[in-house]
Formats: sequence, C-alpha cells, structure tokens
Amino acid sequence: MHLLQFAVPLDALAAVAPVLTYIILGLAVINLLTRIVQHRFHLKQAKVSDDDEGLDRWLPHTATTLGLVLVSFLYMIPHPHAGMVMSVLALGVLFTDFFEYESRLVEARSKSKQLGRPIAAVGASAFMFLYAAYQSVFFVIEPVWNSIV
Repeated sequence: MHLLQFAVPLDALAAVAPVLTYIILGLAVINLLTRIVQHRFHLKQAKVSDDDEGLDRWLPHTATTLGLVLVSFLYMIPHPHAGMVMSVLALGVLFTDFFEYESRLVEARSKSKQLGRPIAAVGASAFMFLYAAYQSVFFVIEPVWNSIV
C-alpha cells in the first residue's frame, strides 16, 4: 500500500506521467511570456499611478507560476530525483517572482527610479526552462550525450 494512494490517485498519475515533462516545459514557456507582458503592465501602471497602489499582480502570470510548482510536485511522485530538482527550480521561480514584485513596489514608491527589469526572475525562469527542456526533449541530444559520456 502506497502512502499517497489516498491523497493522489496514483493510477491516474501513472497514465499522465510520460507527458508531465511536456506540460512543465509548456508552462515554463508560458511563464516566460507572461513575465514579459506583466512587466509591460507594471510599466504602464507605474506611469499612471502616483504610488505603489497602482501596481497589481497579473493573474495569468501568477496562475502559470503556481501551476508550474504544482505540476513539478506531481512530477516528483513518478520521478523522485528529476522531480525534486524540478520542484526546487519551480519554487525558486515562485520566490523570485514574489521578491521581484516587492522590488517593483519599492521602485514605484520612490518615483526617482524607473522600474527595473525582473532580471532575477528571468534568470530563475530560464534555468527552469532549460532543465524542463533537458528532461522533456533529451531524446534529441541523447546520441551525442551517450557518445561523450
């Protein structure tokens, strides 16, 4: 008897386990795209408002980040090692999103500075994308990888 059989339907998860990496890769790409759009919204909102109260989180970006974390946790069940790495990277994206948003609020409050680009969050998302691409499309580089290793 599995410990998680009541929390997660393991048979249903086993059926979708081969496509979880592709779902994570898709969410990572969508997360990068929504990050660009969210930054543009923040720039527009900062020009319109006088304080940081005008800046809002963009719901699609928040949803893709949370989806990335949840799917990476699900990926940890069938593939513990790769899932753990994926989950740590997804949590890194979540935390950098949180702190980048807070730094945008500080920059909007000061008004002496222009809103900066979310460099740390882009870096965390890029690492997440690269590892998700490595896990999902490894078959492309597998012949070269096996000849070297």
